[in-house]
Amino acid sequence: MYSISVGTSFTASHQLRLVGGNLEALHSHDWQVSASVQSPQLDAIETVMDFHAMEALIKAIVIPWHNRCLNDLEPFKERWNPSAERVAEHIARAMGPLLPEYISIWSVSVTEAPGCIATYRYERAADRPTAD
Repeated sequence: MYSISVGTSFTASHQLRLVGGNLEALHSHDWQVSASVQSPQLDAIETVMDFHAMEALIKAIVIPWHNRCLNDLEPFKERWNPSAERVAEHIARAMGPLLPEYISIWSVSVTEAPGCIATYRYERAADRPTAD
């Protein structure tokens, strides 16, 4: 099994919806994203996939969030709390259908502050998520 990881970042604000319906104070993070994919085979040029192509996939998902409030954007607007865990899950689910058939997502990690990392990982590496 082969794997590669690619990282990128974006800046966005959020407010977690707390138990009882209150919102925490609005605050911003420089979110760091690291996505890892795996494959049992290599492509025609003996790579899992091009690092730049994978980076472009991740950026296409997070660039619309740059300098925005996640609470104002789907899927965080009404459905999901904009936690680091849900940000990681959304990125993974959005990436899944865009990958070649032989590649699966291993994990997506999101760092919202130094030392504060949330990771979304599939129970089975062969799972191919679909966008909600």
